[in-house]
Amino acid sequence: MNLGFQELLLIFLVVLLLFGAKKLPDLAKGMGQALREFRKAAKETEEITKEEDEKEKKE
Repeated sequence: MNLGFQELLLIFLVVLLLFGAKKLPDLAKGMGQALREFRKAAKETEEITKEEDEKEKKE
């Protein structure tokens, strides 16, 4: 799913209207933190799955 410039601009304008210019930095910061946590959890889950697969192969 590729978003073009016009779609991104429209999304940005809608977010700007909904939250206002003063809230955008806080919103972006929160989204960045949430994305980092999600990636961290996904990586940990992947590592656990690999470890379990290796244990099953040894048995």
